[in-house]
Amino acid sequence: MIAELAVVERDGFAESRHLGTLVALAADGSVAFAAGDPSAPILPRSSVKPWQAVACRSVGLSLDDAGTAISAGSHTGEDAHVVLTRSILLGAGLSEDALGCPPDWPEDVPTRNALIAGGGAASPVRMNCSGKHAAMLAACVGQGWDVAGYLRPDHPLQQRVRTVIEDATGAPVTHVTTDGCGAPLFGTTTLGLARAAARLVTAPAGSPERTVADAMRAEPFFVGGTGQVNTLLMERVPGVLAKGGAEGVLVAAADDGRAVAMKVVDGSPRATTMLAVAALAFLGVDVSGAGDLAEVPVLGGGRPVGRIRLGADLSALR
Repeated sequence: MIAELAVVERDGFAESRHLGTLVALAADGSVAFAAGDPSAPILPRSSVKPWQAVACRSVGLSLDDAGTAISAGSHTGEDAHVVLTRSILLGAGLSEDALGCPPDWPEDVPTRNALIAGGGAASPVRMNCSGKHAAMLAACVGQGWDVAGYLRPDHPLQQRVRTVIEDATGAPVTHVTTDGCGAPLFGTTTLGLARAAARLVTAPAGSPERTVADAMRAEPFFVGGTGQVNTLLMERVPGVLAKGGAEGVLVAAADDGRAVAMKVVDGSPRATTMLAVAALAFLGVDVSGAGDLAEVPVLGGGRPVGRIRLGADLSALR
């Protein structure tokens, strides 16, 4: 079962509709709101990077806040992201040649334009998942595990990732496949993702979970980048952790465990941050600093001619 999450209106005409599932949890872990079937299997994509980072830390990897944040992030390929990723690799005695993610251009447009103007090329270290891959490689070096095969689903590190995800979500993995970056991807549910986020932010101080959560909120630039919506949401709403994934997945949690997770079935992320802000507000989180993140204008000729609004099945969030 799926629900109408958002409607794209152009001069009052409902041009498009985004369907999917969304669940919001109260601080005590109870379901405060649900639309669609939050127990249906989903592929969480990069929204599970925090738990991949937890797995690395749980086997002994120690990084500072910035390094931990980029290991749990989807960075925009800016120069500071590249410098930090390379430093994680260097600390493990590796070069960027060890990265198993595919080459890519920076998502940050000015950085990409500068790279092209300077005769640069797409590279794995500019790929948004390179921080995660660098951390995985460093964790393997620390444990004496095979580095060349670190992306195999049966590799000890990836088996640890699977265990961490199952423990955090409280549910068995629903499907195993390969993410866009080449890493194993373990399926879960929207409800499981929300529960995992709540447990991440409320874990005991000093635990791998809490260390990752605190680092992401302390260094939001390394979770995303300049102008990236996860970064902006964490900067503007103190205490909130946010991590999106490809194909319309997003999870966010306040520091007391109030959490929201969603999956948009058409894969579009254009309404997900707006929906997260609305759901957090419904839960009583102070999102007054979110500003324009709570609104998504629809443009015509460069000026607003409409907006994306909450769908009929989210009317209770208004």
